[in-house]
Amino acid sequence: MRFIPREEKFYDLFEELADKIVEGAKLFLDMLLHYDTFEMRLTKLKEIEHEADIITHRTYEKMHTTFLTPIDREDIYALVNKMDSILDMTEASAIRMSLYKIKAPKEELIQQAKLLNEATAKVKMIVSGLRDMKNAKTILDDCVEINTLENTGDQILRSTMAKLFEHEKDPFELIKWKEIFERFEEAMDVCEDVSNIVEGIVLKNG
Repeated sequence: MRFIPREEKFYDLFEELADKIVEGAKLFLDMLLHYDTFEMRLTKLKEIEHEADIITHRTYEKMHTTFLTPIDREDIYALVNKMDSILDMTEASAIRMSLYKIKAPKEELIQQAKLLNEATAKVKMIVSGLRDMKNAKTILDDCVEINTLENTGDQILRSTMAKLFEHEKDPFELIKWKEIFERFEEAMDVCEDVSNIVEGIVLKNG
């Protein structure tokens, strides 16, 4: 029996942040598919990333002023920090494409962006699932799916890097694309980090 109620507002903040991540991933994919509007819509992506930063800092503030949190404080910090990083890496990739004046996106980057959309949708599902630990099996199954998507992303990155080093004759183009692909793959890596954190939370609290 709980005499002091735990603060449940954290779940709202997790879900708000997850919504921003999904919104950013969808926008980035759409920017690639309609590349003529890329520069114009980059500002919107930056706005979404800034909004995510605000939610992250609101969560930190809430954590410091709450007596009883619904899950361990270190888990809250790790979760929102990694969630925010997904959008940071997505925005960083887009900024580099703009900075390097990329004329057209490579098909492999579009494939990666589609994978990120799937992964962020799953991130939203597992984060929303934390409200009710009775859904533990569903959450853990979705965590496994995120890990599978990240592995697929790794395979695409490796084959893309091999192709670039074999066929790209311009060293500057090679450096540009290598950095863009590696930075974007970090977004996928962080999705897996989020799934690992959520898995740990579920196993501790489920």
